[in-house]
Amino acid sequence: MLNQLKAKILERKAKIGIIGLGYVGLPLAVTFAKNGFKVYGIDIDKDRVARLNRGESYILDVQQSELKDVMDEGLFSATNDFSRIKELDAVIICVPTPLHKTREPDVSYIVSAVGNIKKYMKRGQIVVLESTTYPGTTEEVMLPVLESDGLKEGKDFYLAFSPERVDPSNEKYNTKNTPKIIGGISKDSTELSKLLYEQAIDTVVPVSSSKVAEMVKLLENTFRIVNIGLVNEIMLMCHKLGIDAWEVIDAAKTKPYGFMPFYPGPGVGGHCIPVDPIYLSWKARVHGFEARFIDLASHVNSQMPHHVVDKAAEALNKNNKPIKSSKVLVLGVAYKKDVKDLRESPALEVISLLKKSEADISYYDPYFPYLKIDDINLKRSKLDANTIKRFDCIIIVTDHTSVDYELLVKKAKLIVDTRNILKDFGNKKNIVRL
Repeated sequence: MLNQLKAKILERKAKIGIIGLGYVGLPLAVTFAKNGFKVYGIDIDKDRVARLNRGESYILDVQQSELKDVMDEGLFSATNDFSRIKELDAVIICVPTPLHKTREPDVSYIVSAVGNIKKYMKRGQIVVLESTTYPGTTEEVMLPVLESDGLKEGKDFYLAFSPERVDPSNEKYNTKNTPKIIGGISKDSTELSKLLYEQAIDTVVPVSSSKVAEMVKLLENTFRIVNIGLVNEIMLMCHKLGIDAWEVIDAAKTKPYGFMPFYPGPGVGGHCIPVDPIYLSWKARVHGFEARFIDLASHVNSQMPHHVVDKAAEALNKNNKPIKSSKVLVLGVAYKKDVKDLRESPALEVISLLKKSEADISYYDPYFPYLKIDDINLKRSKLDANTIKRFDCIIIVTDHTSVDYELLVKKAKLIVDTRNILKDFGNKKNIVRL
């Protein structure tokens, strides 16, 4: 059976299912399809499935033409029907892994996906989890379910973890050319999963276990959140000392070794950096270990929206305006520039804090015509010269490249720049940097 499966993979006859067609799953599905595999995308969202089957891509990193090409060749289709799993040789899980309100991991989407796989599972299948989670999930949560009726991992099926590495809108690195980590429960699972991914991805890096693979992803994002927390604290310190933090970082990065530049900002957002390290911190606490760096960095970063609003209030006061009733425009609400994604965006907290300060809030973001945050419902503002002049303060939270910053600097009364996007305009009186 093992050799038959290897042959099907090498001959591109293996059928692949991707459960979850979001920022991770859809690019992966299209990448496998472009390399000659028959791929079934499985998602519970009926609207997503309908759009994909019409050839519409809703993911920035998947071009409409790419999607249409693989569909025209009969290599990709989307469905809500989990029974298609019976036909597959490999099933890859790319579902969300959010946090509960208690800041504990929510693996319910993984549990649901594994339940559906088990329901329609056949002998000889490869099952890979890509969703970011705490070390031990593949072995402790998935394996018992898949082995519950007597099937044995490494003999009857093959189970592995391969952490997603997706950076939306990154023009240099994509699914195909970003190295892929793979760690199986058994040696055969690692070998088979590696062979599968090697057919579509340039570099595949095997590790000794699924736990190691799970930890790799958490280390990558913990590295980022800790360094972002550090540079945000340095920025706050520089503010107290009357030093330009951006100038300090630019000078420090001239050192050709031993320093990697990170930049301050209004907080951290997205589906990985604010969430993944909390998974690791939670798992550490379960084992009686306190992850102090992670917890401190998370605290520092979570306070940055408060600093942004305080900075705006301070700047308005200098212009003899209280923040209460001032017309404030939040410029950019996506968590990252040029990406249509609101998940964990610090802009949402900034808007909530402005509301508590009783500011008159508006927003502009080219990707979101409407915005709903709890009881706040907003329609996108214009960003023309006449509109800009009406605001008492504009807070740049997300620095989308499509914005006319020259017009903004010319017409705005006051700008709080949290991204240093206006650095080339010099020390204009109407620009306040974070």
